[in-house]
Amino acid sequence: MSEFPIITPDELKEKLEKGEKLNLIDVREADEVAEGMIPEAKHIPMGEIPESLDQLDQNVEYIMICRSGGRSARVCQFLQDNGYKVVNMEGGMLNWTGVTKPKL
Repeated sequence: MSEFPIITPDELKEKLEKGEKLNLIDVREADEVAEGMIPEAKHIPMGEIPESLDQLDQNVEYIMICRSGGRSARVCQFLQDNGYKVVNMEGGMLNWTGVTKPKL
């Protein structure tokens, strides 16, 4: 099993506050996302990732987010095995202290 990079919620928040353009994907289920997600994130539930590969660019780095970091780590492994550049947000939304928005 290969390792992929991780980012802490605080590091991610700092990058967003600096205005860095990041590609965030929230892999939680719809009911979890309804409680709030990072405004810049795109929602693709974990179960839909395999059929959503055509929406992702292998030349772009994606930061994967879930509730606690477990599901996003599994998605990172899957995407990395398929040639994508990924980073896992360690600790997930449980440790996120930044702005959230309700999903529309």
